[in-house]
Amino acid sequence: MAAAPKPLRRRWALLVLVTLLAAAAAQDYSDGDEEDEKKKPQYKAQESCNGAFLSYTFMERTKEYPHLKNATAQPYAFKATATVLNTMTEDLKAWQLFVGFQHREILVSVGGAVLLDGSDLPANASGGVTFAGYPMADLLNSIETAGETSLIESKIEITGTQFGVKDPGTPMPKTIKLTNPAGFRCPAPTRKGSVMYACCVRDPKFKAKKANSTRYQARQKADLTFAYDVLQATTNNYQVQVTIDNWSPISRLDNWNLTWEWKRGEFIYSMKGAYTLLKEGPACIYSPAAGYYKDLDFTPVYNCEKRPVIVDLPPEREKDTAVGNVPYCCKNGTLLPPTMDPSKSRAMFQMQVFKMPPDLNRTALYPPQSWKISGKLNPQYTCGQPIRVSPQEFPDATGLLSSTPAVASWQVACNITRPKRRASKCCVSFSAFYNDSVVPCGTCACGCGNDTATCDPDARALLLPPEALLVPFENRTAKARAWARIKHWRVPNPMPCADSCGLSINWHVINNYKSGWSARMTIFNWQDYTFKDWFAAVTMGDHYSGYENVYSFNGTRMDAPFNNTIFMQGIPGLTYLEPITDGRSPADPRVPGKQQSVISFKRKDAPNINIAKGEGFPKRVYFDGEECALPDRIPKVAGAHRRAGAPPSLGQVAMAAALVMAVALLDSVRL
Repeated sequence: MAAAPKPLRRRWALLVLVTLLAAAAAQDYSDGDEEDEKKKPQYKAQESCNGAFLSYTFMERTKEYPHLKNATAQPYAFKATATVLNTMTEDLKAWQLFVGFQHREILVSVGGAVLLDGSDLPANASGGVTFAGYPMADLLNSIETAGETSLIESKIEITGTQFGVKDPGTPMPKTIKLTNPAGFRCPAPTRKGSVMYACCVRDPKFKAKKANSTRYQARQKADLTFAYDVLQATTNNYQVQVTIDNWSPISRLDNWNLTWEWKRGEFIYSMKGAYTLLKEGPACIYSPAAGYYKDLDFTPVYNCEKRPVIVDLPPEREKDTAVGNVPYCCKNGTLLPPTMDPSKSRAMFQMQVFKMPPDLNRTALYPPQSWKISGKLNPQYTCGQPIRVSPQEFPDATGLLSSTPAVASWQVACNITRPKRRASKCCVSFSAFYNDSVVPCGTCACGCGNDTATCDPDARALLLPPEALLVPFENRTAKARAWARIKHWRVPNPMPCADSCGLSINWHVINNYKSGWSARMTIFNWQDYTFKDWFAAVTMGDHYSGYENVYSFNGTRMDAPFNNTIFMQGIPGLTYLEPITDGRSPADPRVPGKQQSVISFKRKDAPNINIAKGEGFPKRVYFDGEECALPDRIPKVAGAHRRAGAPPSLGQVAMAAALVMAVALLDSVRL
């Protein structure tokens, strides 16, 4: 066969070359399209979102032991991912994501965030939980970061256990929403299979405060705040000052214990103004820190725990140059309300903190997370996570007019939470002149303890004769039985459990006359502990306007937000509430420490109050800031045959007391 002419061969070669070039160009365009596809939002709703785009994706789950036939009780290990994406033109500061778990979830591990309330893992999240960003507390905007995903989006990896929802169901949360206090509106999330998402936008009705000229957040107002101010910083360690401020007018702390969680391997090398309960310098040689700081002497190291417990120094160490000599330190853990003594409402201590790789940089500074503080008989606080604030300025140490800013500052805000049922630390009993029975503290008002085998934790507390309030609970059984038999009431078997409270308060309505009425408040201390500089507060409701005077305590009216509240404290010489003491003989019951005062009210300013219907009792009672548990009922007017408001005669009281003693004696013999 004859060879093809040269021009034809050239055409074929040119055609092949053009084809190859076109294919390469097509491949280039195809690759570009794939990259564009990768950059496209995962959800179409994300494209039109101008706010914070939230998502929750259920990944997988596996059945855990034990394997049960009851589907609702079957535990499953699950994995899920949540994301927060800033799609605004401004930064999203200190983001907070609420996930409304509804299948009795228990969170075992969380990556890319921490629990806002500082709960330790594993944590019960059955009622929902709020996540806060860590280490990325703030999400920058896309404009100033050229759309860098790692700076505008946070991803939360969630692992835990959940119950119920048998296959093929998908156990999703009830809702997801942004809970930032900066005014966001979140619609009901959209759910598609195992994915849930929502776009939260700025609330146009929200009036934001004047914007800061810096990227830092404004300091928050709260019942209690911590300031974490870095004073000096080097490559591998920094000097920090921690300040505790009590801002609440009705709360205090006694023998405070402070704890937090180091997230990046830090350890406390030295301290002044406070100390750790466990000083484990020699034990630190077995910690990961000792593996890095091989030439460091760990003998003087204060603490290497991930969750150290920090306490205040006693007053005698205030001027100690080695461990004290810090302003506002050394009050034995007492923080009073600022209304009582502003100088005693603040505490302060300093630490030298060593860091670990990869944070070996002067500017690589991270505060600890999950702050918690508690006291002897004090309110329960829920603390948020640290937020970056503008550096605190300190006066010049030499006395000049200049000021020196901190290297970096963070704030932790804590607020008081009402005690849960049966979790109070004090309780209240009610009594009145028109009824000869006392309504005692509720059963298990402060917890049931472990001794419920011989008592009924769900039984209603028995009404008592007045003198029963003067003896410990374990000495009241015979009196309660005797009183019930006199009154022809049924005696439960087993008897109700104790209230288990170390402190109780009795509110007794003394009288009711034409121009006013009065009550007597008695505080009983059942503990081997002296309450120094104690105080109490009662919220009276609508009839508070009739308040006239407190006679044996110092009493003052409180302003908003504690309207209708009377604040009381011991007068000079009576600022100590003594502990419980032994009786005169070993056979006698122990005697509680107590203080009492009469409180009078005028009817002129509250003419419509009806004492006979129980309107003379407080709505809330506080002692040293702790809200006390109120009884579940109030005394009723006894017997229609008796004139309303008429007190029993002296003869009736004497006869009743004699009967109680006789029946109690007989009952104790039988027992």
